[in-house]
Amino acid sequence: MTPKTSPKTVETFLARLPADRRADVERVRDVVRQHLPAGYEETCAKNMLVYQVPLSRYPDTYNGHPLWYVALASEKSYLSLHLMRVYGDPAQARKLEDGFRAAGKKLNMGKACVRFKAAEDLPLDLIGELVASTPVDQWVRVAQAARRR
Repeated sequence: MTPKTSPKTVETFLARLPADRRADVERVRDVVRQHLPAGYEETCAKNMLVYQVPLSRYPDTYNGHPLWYVALASEKSYLSLHLMRVYGDPAQARKLEDGFRAAGKKLNMGKACVRFKAAEDLPLDLIGELVASTPVDQWVRVAQAARRR
């Protein structure tokens, strides 16, 4: 997705995607939403679907913006799933790597960004487990501890 302006709503984000890409994004989005612990909110920011801690719950972030937990983006030649909890948590990273290996899928990853072409490139059960693994209060405590370091 490369429009000049970032969509302001989830509906606009999805509507701008080509049909084949939309289907893959919606499939991964469904997994995220089904497993997302209560308290996170879905929004659209920086050309991504973002699942974040509302500022009303945690206003004292390092940059004054809501604390992101998961994000889903459509890049020029791939899709990306940003699993912020995996970055900086060796146990979560190992679970992700082991889960991809066990599913016979190739993990293409940056720090917290899993790049993929289609939803079937992901072990969706594992993605659901990882998304479900961190309630809002725990994620806020992780962010607060990181700031104290």
